[in-house]
Amino acid sequence: MLFSVNRDTIEGNIQGRAVVADETQAPETKLTSTKRRWAADGKFLTGRIARPETDRLPPGQHLVRDWPVLDLGQQPHLTYETWRLDVTGLVENPLSLDWNAFQTLPQSDSLSDIHCVTTWSRYDNNWRGVSTRDLLDRVMPKPEAAFVMLTSFDGYTTNLPLADFAAEDAILATAWDGAPITRAHGGPVRLVVPHLYFWKSAKWLQRIDFRAADSAGFWERNGYHMRGDPWLEERYSGD
Repeated sequence: MLFSVNRDTIEGNIQGRAVVADETQAPETKLTSTKRRWAADGKFLTGRIARPETDRLPPGQHLVRDWPVLDLGQQPHLTYETWRLDVTGLVENPLSLDWNAFQTLPQSDSLSDIHCVTTWSRYDNNWRGVSTRDLLDRVMPKPEAAFVMLTSFDGYTTNLPLADFAAEDAILATAWDGAPITRAHGGPVRLVVPHLYFWKSAKWLQRIDFRAADSAGFWERNGYHMRGDPWLEERYSGD
Protein backbone atom coordinates (compact mmCIF):
# COMPACT_ATOMS: atom_id res chain seq x y z
CA MET A 1 0.00 0.00 0.00
CA LEU A 2 1.08 3.56 -0.58
CA PHE A 3 -0.62 4.89 2.51
CA SER A 4 0.94 5.25 5.95
CA VAL A 5 -0.29 7.18 8.94
CA ASN A 6 1.34 9.52 11.44
CA ARG A 7 -0.17 11.44 14.34
CA ASP A 8 -0.66 14.89 12.79
CA THR A 9 -4.08 16.38 13.44
CA ILE A 10 -6.11 17.06 10.31
CA GLU A 11 -9.57 18.29 9.48
CA GLY A 12 -12.40 17.33 11.81
CA ASN A 13 -11.88 14.36 14.12
CA ILE A 14 -9.74 12.40 11.64
CA GLN A 15 -6.04 12.00 12.32
CA GLY A 16 -3.22 10.91 10.05
CA ARG A 17 -1.58 12.06 6.88
CA ALA A 18 -1.33 10.04 3.66
CA VAL A 19 2.22 9.80 2.35
CA VAL A 20 3.67 8.09 -0.67
CA ALA A 21 6.10 5.24 -0.11
CA ASP A 22 9.42 5.07 -1.93
CA GLU A 23 8.73 3.29 -5.22
CA THR A 24 12.00 3.92 -6.99
CA GLN A 25 12.28 0.20 -7.73
CA ALA A 26 8.68 -0.26 -8.87
CA PRO A 27 7.32 0.57 -12.33
CA GLU A 28 4.66 3.24 -12.58
CA THR A 29 1.19 1.85 -13.25
CA LYS A 30 -2.31 3.31 -13.46
CA LEU A 31 -2.91 2.04 -9.94
CA THR A 32 0.17 3.59 -8.37
CA SER A 33 -0.34 6.88 -10.18
CA THR A 34 -3.93 7.00 -8.95
CA LYS A 35 -2.82 6.38 -5.36
CA ARG A 36 -0.24 9.13 -5.70
CA ARG A 37 -3.00 11.49 -6.83
CA TRP A 38 -5.22 10.49 -3.90
CA ALA A 39 -2.35 11.14 -1.50
CA ALA A 40 -1.54 14.48 -3.09
CA ASP A 41 -5.19 15.51 -2.90
CA GLY A 42 -5.39 14.53 0.76
CA LYS A 43 -7.99 11.80 0.22
CA PHE A 44 -8.53 8.78 2.45
CA LEU A 45 -6.68 10.27 5.40
CA THR A 46 -8.15 8.05 8.07
CA GLY A 47 -6.19 5.01 9.14
CA ARG A 48 -5.36 2.98 12.18
CA ILE A 49 -3.66 5.13 14.78
CA ALA A 50 -1.27 3.46 17.19
CA ARG A 51 -2.44 3.94 20.77
CA PRO A 52 -0.59 3.12 23.99
CA GLU A 53 -1.99 0.14 25.88
CA THR A 54 -3.44 2.43 28.55
CA ASP A 55 -5.52 4.23 25.86
CA ARG A 56 -6.60 1.11 23.99
CA LEU A 57 -10.05 0.88 25.58
CA PRO A 58 -12.35 3.79 24.63
CA PRO A 59 -14.21 5.60 27.43
CA GLY A 60 -17.35 3.92 28.67
CA GLN A 61 -16.36 0.50 27.29
CA HIS A 62 -15.68 -2.82 29.03
CA LEU A 63 -13.79 -5.83 27.71
CA VAL A 64 -15.44 -9.12 26.74
CA ARG A 65 -13.91 -12.43 25.65
CA ASP A 66 -16.89 -13.66 23.64
CA TRP A 67 -18.45 -11.93 20.64
CA PRO A 68 -22.00 -10.81 21.43
CA VAL A 69 -24.60 -11.10 18.64
CA LEU A 70 -26.75 -8.04 17.86
CA ASP A 71 -29.03 -7.60 14.85
CA LEU A 72 -32.47 -6.34 13.81
CA GLY A 73 -34.18 -9.60 14.74
CA GLN A 74 -33.56 -11.55 11.56
CA GLN A 75 -30.51 -13.23 10.11
CA PRO A 76 -30.75 -13.69 6.35
CA HIS A 77 -29.87 -17.15 5.12
CA LEU A 78 -27.21 -16.66 2.45
CA THR A 79 -25.11 -19.22 0.64
CA TYR A 80 -21.98 -18.71 -1.41
CA GLU A 81 -24.18 -19.34 -4.47
CA THR A 82 -26.80 -16.71 -3.61
CA TRP A 83 -24.56 -13.97 -2.17
CA ARG A 84 -23.68 -11.01 -4.39
CA LEU A 85 -22.09 -7.61 -3.73
CA ASP A 86 -22.97 -4.58 -5.87
CA VAL A 87 -20.74 -1.50 -5.85
CA THR A 88 -22.61 1.46 -7.32
CA GLY A 89 -22.82 5.23 -7.45
CA LEU A 90 -19.99 7.67 -8.02
CA VAL A 91 -17.31 5.25 -9.19
CA GLU A 92 -15.52 4.83 -12.49
CA ASN A 93 -15.95 1.05 -12.47
CA PRO A 94 -19.20 -0.22 -10.91
CA LEU A 95 -19.07 -3.86 -9.88
CA SER A 96 -21.46 -6.72 -9.32
CA LEU A 97 -19.52 -9.56 -7.71
CA ASP A 98 -20.61 -13.09 -6.98
CA TRP A 99 -18.65 -15.16 -4.48
CA ASN A 100 -16.15 -16.50 -7.02
CA ALA A 101 -15.46 -13.04 -8.44
CA PHE A 102 -15.03 -11.63 -4.94
CA GLN A 103 -12.43 -14.28 -4.20
CA THR A 104 -10.34 -13.16 -7.17
CA LEU A 105 -9.78 -9.77 -5.52
CA PRO A 106 -6.58 -9.42 -3.43
CA GLN A 107 -7.03 -11.16 -0.08
CA SER A 108 -5.61 -9.60 3.09
CA ASP A 109 -5.24 -10.31 6.81
CA SER A 110 -5.93 -7.72 9.49
CA LEU A 111 -5.74 -7.63 13.30
CA SER A 112 -7.91 -5.13 15.16
CA ASP A 113 -9.99 -4.36 18.23
CA ILE A 114 -13.74 -3.82 17.93
CA HIS A 115 -16.01 -1.58 20.01
CA CYS A 116 -19.79 -1.83 20.21
CA VAL A 117 -21.99 1.13 21.11
CA THR A 118 -23.65 -1.12 23.73
CA THR A 119 -20.36 -0.66 25.67
CA TRP A 120 -18.49 -3.92 25.01
CA SER A 121 -15.09 -4.13 23.33
CA ARG A 122 -13.08 -7.12 22.16
CA TYR A 123 -9.33 -7.03 21.56
CA ASP A 124 -7.21 -8.77 18.91
CA ASN A 125 -9.64 -9.99 16.28
CA ASN A 126 -8.03 -11.67 13.29
CA TRP A 127 -9.81 -10.97 10.01
CA ARG A 128 -9.31 -12.17 6.46
CA GLY A 129 -10.98 -10.72 3.39
CA VAL A 130 -10.66 -7.86 0.92
CA SER A 131 -9.18 -4.60 2.14
CA THR A 132 -11.47 -1.67 1.42
CA ARG A 133 -8.49 0.09 -0.14
CA ASP A 134 -8.06 -2.77 -2.60
CA LEU A 135 -11.75 -2.47 -3.49
CA LEU A 136 -11.29 1.28 -3.98
CA ASP A 137 -8.38 0.57 -6.31
CA ARG A 138 -10.71 -1.51 -8.44
CA VAL A 139 -13.80 0.72 -8.53
CA MET A 140 -12.01 4.12 -8.60
CA PRO A 141 -14.26 6.62 -6.77
CA LYS A 142 -14.97 9.79 -8.71
CA PRO A 143 -13.64 13.09 -7.32
CA GLU A 144 -17.07 14.11 -6.04
CA ALA A 145 -17.53 10.90 -4.04
CA ALA A 146 -17.31 11.69 -0.31
CA PHE A 147 -19.57 9.16 1.44
CA VAL A 148 -20.74 5.58 1.17
CA MET A 149 -24.07 4.03 2.06
CA LEU A 150 -23.94 0.36 3.03
CA THR A 151 -26.95 -1.90 2.53
CA SER A 152 -27.32 -5.38 4.02
CA PHE A 153 -29.41 -8.36 2.91
CA ASP A 154 -31.70 -7.87 5.94
CA GLY A 155 -32.52 -4.31 4.83
CA TYR A 156 -30.13 -2.65 7.31
CA THR A 157 -28.33 0.49 6.15
CA THR A 158 -25.55 2.64 7.60
CA ASN A 159 -23.55 5.58 6.28
CA LEU A 160 -19.82 6.33 6.37
CA PRO A 161 -17.53 9.12 5.23
CA LEU A 162 -15.40 7.76 2.41
CA ALA A 163 -12.28 8.54 4.45
CA ASP A 164 -13.48 6.19 7.20
CA PHE A 165 -14.39 3.45 4.72
CA ALA A 166 -10.85 3.73 3.33
CA ALA A 167 -9.11 3.34 6.70
CA GLU A 168 -5.92 1.33 6.73
CA ASP A 169 -7.43 -1.61 8.63
CA ALA A 170 -10.97 -1.54 7.22
CA ILE A 171 -11.80 -4.83 5.53
CA LEU A 172 -14.62 -6.68 3.81
CA ALA A 173 -14.23 -9.69 6.03
CA THR A 174 -15.03 -13.30 5.13
CA ALA A 175 -13.18 -15.00 8.01
CA TRP A 176 -12.63 -14.37 11.73
CA ASP A 177 -9.94 -16.06 13.81
CA GLY A 178 -9.23 -18.59 11.07
CA ALA A 179 -12.80 -19.70 10.28
CA PRO A 180 -15.50 -18.37 7.93
CA ILE A 181 -17.63 -15.68 9.54
CA THR A 182 -20.82 -17.30 10.76
CA ARG A 183 -24.31 -16.33 9.68
CA ALA A 184 -24.96 -14.81 13.13
CA HIS A 185 -21.98 -12.49 12.76
CA GLY A 186 -22.75 -11.37 9.22
CA GLY A 187 -21.32 -14.04 6.94
CA PRO A 188 -20.51 -14.66 4.24
CA VAL A 189 -19.21 -11.05 3.99
CA ARG A 190 -19.40 -8.21 6.48
CA LEU A 191 -17.62 -4.88 6.70
CA VAL A 192 -15.20 -4.21 9.57
CA VAL A 193 -14.23 -0.58 10.32
CA PRO A 194 -12.43 -0.98 13.65
CA HIS A 195 -11.97 2.68 14.57
CA LEU A 196 -15.73 3.38 14.64
CA TYR A 197 -18.49 1.86 16.76
CA PHE A 198 -19.37 -1.53 15.37
CA TRP A 199 -22.88 -0.64 14.16
CA LYS A 200 -21.03 1.00 11.25
CA SER A 201 -19.56 -2.39 10.25
CA ALA A 202 -22.56 -3.69 8.32
CA LYS A 203 -23.28 -7.43 8.38
CA TRP A 204 -24.48 -9.51 5.40
CA LEU A 205 -23.17 -6.86 3.04
CA GLN A 206 -25.13 -6.52 -0.20
CA ARG A 207 -24.41 -3.08 -1.66
CA ILE A 208 -21.90 -0.25 -1.32
CA ASP A 209 -23.13 3.00 -2.87
CA PHE A 210 -20.73 5.92 -3.32
CA ARG A 211 -22.35 9.34 -2.90
CA ALA A 212 -21.51 13.04 -2.93
CA ALA A 213 -23.67 13.88 0.12
CA ASP A 214 -24.17 12.19 3.47
CA SER A 215 -27.49 10.67 4.47
CA ALA A 216 -28.60 8.75 7.52
CA GLY A 217 -28.83 4.97 7.69
CA PHE A 218 -31.12 2.88 9.91
CA TRP A 219 -29.70 3.64 13.36
CA GLU A 220 -28.71 7.15 12.37
CA ARG A 221 -32.36 7.89 11.56
CA ASN A 222 -33.23 6.50 14.98
CA GLY A 223 -31.05 8.78 17.06
CA TYR A 224 -27.54 7.41 16.65
CA HIS A 225 -24.56 9.58 15.77
CA MET A 226 -23.79 10.14 12.09
CA ARG A 227 -20.13 9.10 12.53
CA GLY A 228 -19.64 7.09 15.73
CA ASP A 229 -16.10 7.62 17.02
CA PRO A 230 -15.69 5.51 20.23
CA TRP A 231 -12.91 7.70 21.64
CA LEU A 232 -15.20 10.74 21.42
CA GLU A 233 -18.19 8.70 22.65
CA GLU A 234 -20.20 9.66 19.59
CA ARG A 235 -23.04 7.28 20.46
CA TYR A 236 -26.13 9.40 19.89
CA SER A 237 -27.06 12.35 17.73
CA GLY A 238 -26.51 14.90 20.52
CA ASP A 239 -23.03 13.63 21.48
